[in-house]
Amino acid sequence: MRIKKYYILLIIVSFFSATQCVVAQAKRIITLSSAISETVNALGHGKNILATDVTSVSPEEINRLPKVSRNRSFSVESITAYRPDLILVPEGDFSKENLYQFKSLGIRVVAIRQEFSVQGATKFIRQIAAAIGDKARGEQLAQKTESNINTTLSQLKKSSKSPKVLFIYARGVGTMNVAGKGSSIDEIIKLAGGKNAIQEFSDFKPYTTEALIKSNPDVILMFDFGLSSLGGRAAFLDLPGVSYTNAGKNKKIVEMNGPLLINFSNRLPEAIKALNNRIL
Repeated sequence: MRIKKYYILLIIVSFFSATQCVVAQAKRIITLSSAISETVNALGHGKNILATDVTSVSPEEINRLPKVSRNRSFSVESITAYRPDLILVPEGDFSKENLYQFKSLGIRVVAIRQEFSVQGATKFIRQIAAAIGDKARGEQLAQKTESNINTTLSQLKKSSKSPKVLFIYARGVGTMNVAGKGSSIDEIIKLAGGKNAIQEFSDFKPYTTEALIKSNPDVILMFDFGLSSLGGRAAFLDLPGVSYTNAGKNKKIVEMNGPLLINFSNRLPEAIKALNNRIL
């Protein structure tokens, strides 16, 4: 009899231990990057997002939400005012002090690491789904995204020689940087069938006329808002050095939606196809 009672008690304890490991679905969410916001929405939890960061502009229902950041800087007070039960933030964007403040207020913060690769995209989706407490939908979306990526890659336009693509991030003439190896832009260019024109360094470095001429890209790629900040296509073609490059001679200046290019989540197939169509 004692043995039977012991096993019954063990089953009860095991049941409660298991249920404690299950994350309750978040109902009041703050999302602090465009890719995170778009993924939460794609998982069917957009209605639970209270506010986002300034980069979250797609889709329109997300763009209409209140913003709790300005120029990528966050205010703890503006976030806590919404009484969230979950904050999803890119890894490294919160300081240890920020994390302590939210923890002391009983607000759960999950830092999401984004890896810029096909495998990274599906991993990103699963991370967010797990944080929200909806792994089932996360698995469905991850598998669908992976299938769409494979289909897209098999249908891309091909070229005997990969075009050299130079990405310029601009916020006016005074703020221009070029993308080197290892960045999200570097990876999306490769996935779309191009080759990053910059191979000498990693991440981003300030733009110079000398570097532009030396790299001699076949295509110059920019975010749409970046090209607009320089005065548009005609104004950019008149900048020093541009006319000496293959891209300048052929007027091969490509502008694309920023959040789409750096999504590396459920919209990665769309980004690969769109960029491939523009550079080949």
